Amino acid sequence: MPESIWKIQEIRNQIAVIEGKLSPTIVLKNARFLHSMLKQWVFGNIWVHHDRIVYVGNEMPENLLDTEVIDLGGKTVVPGYIEPHVHPFQLYNPVTFADYAAQFGTTMFISDNLHFALQLPNTKAFSLLDELKKMPFSYYWWTRYDAQTELGNEDQIFTNKSIFEWIGRDDVLLGGELTGWPRLLRGDDQMLYWIQSSKKNGKKIEGHFPGASDKTLVRMKLLGADGDHEAMTVEEVEKRIFHGYGVTLRYSSIRPDLPNLLKGILDKKLNIFDHLMMTTDGSTPCFHREGVMNLCIQIALEVGVDPIDAYNMASYNIAKYYSLSHLHGLIATGRFATLNILKDEFTPNPESVLSKGVWLKKDGQKVQTLPEIDWNKYYPSLELEFELNEEDFQVSTPIGIELVNDVITKPYSVNFQLHKNEILVNSDESLLMLIDKNGKWRINAILKGFATNVKGFASSYSNTGDIILIGKNEQDMMLAFNEMKKMKGGIVLTEDNEVIMSLPLTGAGNFFTGKMEDLMENEAALTAALRERGYKHSDAIYTLFFLQSTHLPYIRITQNGIVDVMKKEVMIPSVMR
Repeated sequence: MPESIWKIQEIRNQIAVIEGKLSPTIVLKNARFLHSMLKQWVFGNIWVHHDRIVYVGNEMPENLLDTEVIDLGGKTVVPGYIEPHVHPFQLYNPVTFADYAAQFGTTMFISDNLHFALQLPNTKAFSLLDELKKMPFSYYWWTRYDAQTELGNEDQIFTNKSIFEWIGRDDVLLGGELTGWPRLLRGDDQMLYWIQSSKKNGKKIEGHFPGASDKTLVRMKLLGADGDHEAMTVEEVEKRIFHGYGVTLRYSSIRPDLPNLLKGILDKKLNIFDHLMMTTDGSTPCFHREGVMNLCIQIALEVGVDPIDAYNMASYNIAKYYSLSHLHGLIATGRFATLNILKDEFTPNPESVLSKGVWLKKDGQKVQTLPEIDWNKYYPSLELEFELNEEDFQVSTPIGIELVNDVITKPYSVNFQLHKNEILVNSDESLLMLIDKNGKWRINAILKGFATNVKGFASSYSNTGDIILIGKNEQDMMLAFNEMKKMKGGIVLTEDNEVIMSLPLTGAGNFFTGKMEDLMENEAALTAALRERGYKHSDAIYTLFFLQSTHLPYIRITQNGIVDVMKKEVMIPSVMR
């Protein structure tokens, strides 16, 4: 269970407000608010003392000496929105993303810890998490059991000691997501032990079961999975509900399934809205121009979901599922004072946002920015202390990697020879290189289907923090690498010995440290430049991230080499430099 939030004296002061001995800090008068348990719109007054709701009802405080009293005149108030499945390092970082999300009413994240597990020792990661807990925003986490790729040292990262340190934290709510679930089915008792230990510590277990059969869902339920967010059809939603899963519906930059799922649920008259949640599932920056969970609520309203169900799927249902409704997702006595004030229930983008008793937005204007983090305190800057040479660009393997869509790859037979380490433009083949950020190894392949005219491209943004190079021309790829190295990390596009576009990622070479709005402009410019050069898929950032991800079929480039995901075999090993 989560730790005690309020100290004894704070609770005594809250009682004193009720007794008229102290004044509340804020009173929202004449509010029309959602009571999520009653599933009703209620009229009344909301008293707040610092970060806690101390009273809701018809009464007004006896003592208003130091109180900010706001007469809402019947405006609609709903709980702050909760994003239950956040990947907080999709070019952005947990602070800049939260700061932006809060302006659209999303005031709580339940986030992936994979970036921390791969990049930081636990002591540093936990110090950062403790710093984030002090902010007027609610951060919670999950703990991974695997890297969702092949690592040379995975057994040194995902250890009993590390996993137990994570599940021992009160702000860690779940284990997973289970991208490595096939290992469980093959008899991995170590992972099963971590699942059992997590559940013993009160954590949920989140699956990752795209396209799973009925039998697979049954087996994973028996192994401990509680929820899953991978349903792509209404039939898959039904199947998960039937077996007792908590189901999170997804609206993301690569899987915008939510509208069709909700329409299907309504068409089939499935009375399951109390058991559903929603997520944007780690979408890339530009997807969030108009917000985060408010987007999901808006879609639900537009397809005809009852407004109370729509808001509960983005607040109360999530808090209840994670046993946090005593703190979040409900406008009632004793909860965090985290509230969105709306024009009406059909307009989920709030006019004002109160988070833990702090106004982040008021009357349509941003009034508070989340405190900045000194990222250098936690992450060293990316210093690439090696040079590339002509030999690094040589590729002789007959097996290439073909992009089927943004994230799915399959093997294909390479039937041409590189000429002076160059591939002709207007073909859809490129040279692909994954190179160790410490310069110790590399693996090369031909990548088909990325783009027709990208000559040089380098990225320090990747699943593992290693360097990805893509292109048709050795000199342009070399230039992209050197420019990225000079920037201490980022994404660089080059052509004919000229830098066309660069996106700096000064957070350890893996994330942007500036404003979300600036990042969106940079990402949009990068995407436009790639599309001009033949990138035909929808999300280049996800393409980069998933090139190494062995939880997806069928072939991946990893630290260990090119891997056949289905056979769990290294087809072409990496080469020492």
